[in-house]
Amino acid sequence: MSRVYLDHSATTPVHREVAEVMLEYMTGKFGNPSSVHSFGREVKKAMEDARAQVAALMGAKPEEIVFTSGGTEADNMAIIGGALANRKKGNHIITSAIEHHAVVDSCHYLEKQGFKVTYLPVDDEGIVQVEDVAQAITPETILITIMHANNEVGTIQPLGEIGLLAKEKGIIFHTDAVQSLGKIPVDVNELQVDLLSGSAHKLYGPKGIGCLYVRKGTKLERLSHGGGQERRRRAGTENVPGIVGFGKAAQLAKDHLPAETERLTKLRDKMIAGIEANVEHVKLNGHREKRVPGNVNFSFLFIEGESLLLSLDMKGIGASSGSACTSGSLDPSHVLLAMGLSHETAHGSLRLTLGKDNTEEEIDYVLQELPPIILRLRAMSPLYQHQR
Repeated sequence: MSRVYLDHSATTPVHREVAEVMLEYMTGKFGNPSSVHSFGREVKKAMEDARAQVAALMGAKPEEIVFTSGGTEADNMAIIGGALANRKKGNHIITSAIEHHAVVDSCHYLEKQGFKVTYLPVDDEGIVQVEDVAQAITPETILITIMHANNEVGTIQPLGEIGLLAKEKGIIFHTDAVQSLGKIPVDVNELQVDLLSGSAHKLYGPKGIGCLYVRKGTKLERLSHGGGQERRRRAGTENVPGIVGFGKAAQLAKDHLPAETERLTKLRDKMIAGIEANVEHVKLNGHREKRVPGNVNFSFLFIEGESLLLSLDMKGIGASSGSACTSGSLDPSHVLLAMGLSHETAHGSLRLTLGKDNTEEEIDYVLQELPPIILRLRAMSPLYQHQR
């Protein structure tokens, strides 16, 4: 068995068709889209075609899509830009305790600027309760930001219900959809969101390009200055190869979404059932059904996640212990802690995230190699010996 990549929530390989269209706009069609001559016009058209493709993936209008350098910038633009543009109305923001650091750190920054932030708890499956959102709203609340699907445990949040609350109160509603866009159906109108962040490299597009959906009429203060690009929302010459690559990736994701969702769900459920049947002292993290199709996250008691990752890597299996942005940290996952796991249990977590090239044979290989690795690591664990 060759190497098995099971870290698609960290990044995905660029689809061959995406790479081909990007190359065309790196070499033959290289004009600046702000130029009025034919070299610029042909690039401008390709960029707007890509904008329409990305918009179609989320049920938006092309003019509501702002291209960014990735999900992190989109989150910053939505949260910081939204708060600053609406600070005359109030200074209160609501978010959850399991958000990506791009959201959490943006909220921490705003707290230093005098804003107040409420970090809502989640239940033991990682779900934000709609009632908690309702109770947290005050007359000063100007922004709610709740992720669509969690990047670690894959749990999908009840955004439609939260969005209705926000709409009734006239509060801007943002979601970080980096882990859901292209993996499950995403429709900005059904979700009732005003702002939505996406990233190309999570759906077989290139790194360094993302987007922010901005519903018409939503006020944002711009964070970059120097040009009129992106309808004066984000200054700077556009990353045209990245944008057309994102567009192609979005179109491919939309075309294959139903079939791929069904296929990945079957593989995911097979892996979950296989681990639970063959390994003792394990806990599935996140909701069993309300999770993105390719996400498997377990805590293995009495072992360290880092040792498990290294052992799997020696067998050619690439996995993660949590968010790629913090994978080098020795601290336990803030997501798992917020879900009520102890530090010891959270330290033994493993995230396996599947993608378009994974096969049933690869799942069988992982299920063959994982149990003996767990047994070997536990045999060296004083905690496990004591438990026995």
